[in-house]
Amino acid sequence: PTDSHVSLRDSLLSHIQNLKDMSPVIVTQLALAIADLALQMASWKGCVPTLVEKYNNDVSSLPFLLEILTVLPEEVHSRSLRIGANRRTEIIEDLAFYSSTVVSLLVTCVEKAGSEEKMLIKIFRCLGSWFNLGVLDSTFMANSKLLSLLFEVLQQDKTSSNLHEAASDCICSALYAIENVETNLPLALQLFQGVLTLETAYHMAVAREDLDKVLNYCRIFTELCETFLDKIVCTPGQGLGDLRTIELLLICAGHPQYEVVEISFNFWYRLGEHLYKTDDAIIHSIFKAYIQRLLHALARHCQLDPDHEGIPEETDDFGEFRMRVSDLVKDLIFLVGSVECFAQLYATLKEGNPPWEVTEAVLFIMASIAKSVDHRENNPTLVEVLDGVVRLPEAVHTAVRYTSIELVGEMSEVVDRNPHFLDPVLGYLMKGLCEKALASIAAKAIHNICSVCRDHMAQHFTGLLEIARSLDSFMLSP
Repeated sequence: PTDSHVSLRDSLLSHIQNLKDMSPVIVTQLALAIADLALQMASWKGCVPTLVEKYNNDVSSLPFLLEILTVLPEEVHSRSLRIGANRRTEIIEDLAFYSSTVVSLLVTCVEKAGSEEKMLIKIFRCLGSWFNLGVLDSTFMANSKLLSLLFEVLQQDKTSSNLHEAASDCICSALYAIENVETNLPLALQLFQGVLTLETAYHMAVAREDLDKVLNYCRIFTELCETFLDKIVCTPGQGLGDLRTIELLLICAGHPQYEVVEISFNFWYRLGEHLYKTDDAIIHSIFKAYIQRLLHALARHCQLDPDHEGIPEETDDFGEFRMRVSDLVKDLIFLVGSVECFAQLYATLKEGNPPWEVTEAVLFIMASIAKSVDHRENNPTLVEVLDGVVRLPEAVHTAVRYTSIELVGEMSEVVDRNPHFLDPVLGYLMKGLCEKALASIAAKAIHNICSVCRDHMAQHFTGLLEIARSLDSFMLSP
């Protein structure tokens, strides 16, 4: 009942003060209870200054004060709270009005905490929570000591993993909050310049093999690119469209762990989408070299382990990553030109004698873009690729044969334009059909060839009938 709200509030506030040394889980639950009450109790006007005045003079009370101020903005959009739209708007306006009070409190907390890690983590978490709600004044924040402290922490090699993660989360929240760059220009500039200073720290984390920090930096670099995407596309190389942002992501793409580059995939999708809509040849030409570098990095990341046995797995984490690479490559290939990219990839196979895992990864990327290649022109590279693939010796690694069969299936239109290839292609696929590991992918490739090359299939009717009769003997998976 409404008339008991005040007494409930007062008992919760005194209760949390008495239990402040208890386990963090209990403190968080009490903080949530206070935050939820404040949001539902319309008569509690200005809950932020009330809480700050009550607790900020007692250093031992600061941790749970920060806990309440962290969960308060997080709970505004909680689905479990039945708050009407008008009340929610009223709350957000109220929190926006007192946001500078919270930021000033956080600055005071920094001065009191010094370099005490647990306190700094709480401060950064709290600040991130207010950024996420989108109520902080960007001009005020652009000049705040908190911003310079965040970058200082991220630049220092000695920063612990937990503090590093809290600072990274906070920067990402800040970048997300200023997606409308023009209306948040002062803060946008500070964040832009600050993130560009983190390249050296990224290289240091790589040198120390600190994957957690590397992933954090990549998250920040990706969020930076997402925030300034419009600027990057509309004014590449100028002002906030500075292409050093994309360079940072390509540096991350060079990291040996595929989990690092995977963080940036959403940005590359969005960049491709924006550039496709822009349809400006000059703008496209600016990004072509960047996309080429990305594609070569992705081909490297798709390499199986040299000691891998059997066909490529498609259902494990790495298999799913390769599928995501395949989708991304299909979306970006228009910027490079599929024929040109196809030829470049094939050229890497002809140079020297690459290990099997390099060959397989290149064939995998080629299979991803084969359908995008314009088959109306009888490009000699396409014919050469097809000829090279069907001549692969049976002694090559099973994974190479598997992916080469997949590639042949994707090149069915090339076969259709060059019907003299039908015999060697069907012969090659038949060999795969007779092996358990390759049977299913070979059957799929034969299906593709039959669908596209139907005008040329009459002469192969007997052979196809034989395949149909022998289906039960093939090791096909459903």
